[in-house]
Amino acid sequence: MIELKTPGELDAMAAAGRVVARTLAALRDHARHGMRLRELNELAAGLIREAGAKPTFLGYHPRFAPTPYPAVICASRNDAVVHGIPGRERLGLGDLLSIDLAVHLDGWCADSAISFVVGGNGDAAKVDLALIDATERALQAGIDAARPGRRLGDVGAAISAVARGAGFGMLAGHGGHGIGRAMHEAPHVPNEGCPGHGLLLRPGLTFAIEPMLIAGGVDDYRHDPDGWTLRTADGSRAAHAEHTIGIAEDGPRVLTAP
Repeated sequence: MIELKTPGELDAMAAAGRVVARTLAALRDHARHGMRLRELNELAAGLIREAGAKPTFLGYHPRFAPTPYPAVICASRNDAVVHGIPGRERLGLGDLLSIDLAVHLDGWCADSAISFVVGGNGDAAKVDLALIDATERALQAGIDAARPGRRLGDVGAAISAVARGAGFGMLAGHGGHGIGRAMHEAPHVPNEGCPGHGLLLRPGLTFAIEPMLIAGGVDDYRHDPDGWTLRTADGSRAAHAEHTIGIAEDGPRVLTAP
């Protein structure tokens, strides 16, 4: 069942989205060479607590996972695409880091992700920066396509046109999701689709759009022994970008905007 949200409920989700956006911005600013990933997790936990929100990932236990998720953020580095568990490993100069975060505030959820290169924009990072740029452009294309009267297939088609056009792969079988009172609600939001097909987009519909691009052009992946982390099958680097959006009468509203 899909719940259409009122304008006031979109405002409530946007309040949660502001917590997510501020926290992700702080994590990007603090990430540096030599820092342990768990330090970023601790920083996020403190910022979420100060905002009066609750971390949605912590303790989340879907059917595919062997254990509940043990952290506040997902921190996926280099060839890890998504669901990386932040631990004792240290960031290196030039690492490509994707951070995913969801929080609940006053009963409503918002979810977003960013990717960036640790240590700046040196020549060695040009390929990674191009991958991140394509991921962000694919996300924006999906958002732009999410207008009342269009179809969910239009969103996926817009995302894949950018990703495939840039020569990158996309994580097989994964995409975005409905969101509202829970982090994962109907509908599933594929990152590829057929224009004019799929669910009719109506005002009040809320979902997260999240392209996950792979530099090597191969869509396959493998699981780490932790049962959570997904890595590229070919060892190439990956980037992840995500926003929670709501469909308003006049078009898409980004609820996790910085």
